[in-house]
Amino acid sequence: MERIEIRTNESTELIDITGEVKGIVKRKSVESGICVIFTKHTTTGIIINENEAGLKNDILMLLNVLIPKGKGYLHDRIDDNAHAHLKSVVLGSSVTIPIENGTLALGTWQSIFFVECDGPRRREVSVMVVKG
Repeated sequence: MERIEIRTNESTELIDITGEVKGIVKRKSVESGICVIFTKHTTTGIIINENEAGLKNDILMLLNVLIPKGKGYLHDRIDDNAHAHLKSVVLGSSVTIPIENGTLALGTWQSIFFVECDGPRRREVSVMVVKG
């Protein structure tokens, strides 16, 4: 298991971690298998999508429209971040990607994103490479 350290700058943002994950897979020298990327933070997510500025803004806008801050969520009584937890539920906390010929089997336009929903904060993502 390896870890990627991330420092977020915004309350909600997408951070492309594809390069870091590819580097881990390369160091492991696994020809065939799977790569699991996981966040243990309950106010973050891991997704795969296209790294295009307009689309990234659209994703953030969609999350904020679907699950806005301050809508009377019960968890807000504790630390006023229920919206971030709910966004995380929608996004999911992990992705699994096949490894073929020593590389991630991502599609042409696919990138791996860490999604911050309650920043700015210092975060950590776990990456496990499993030989097939």
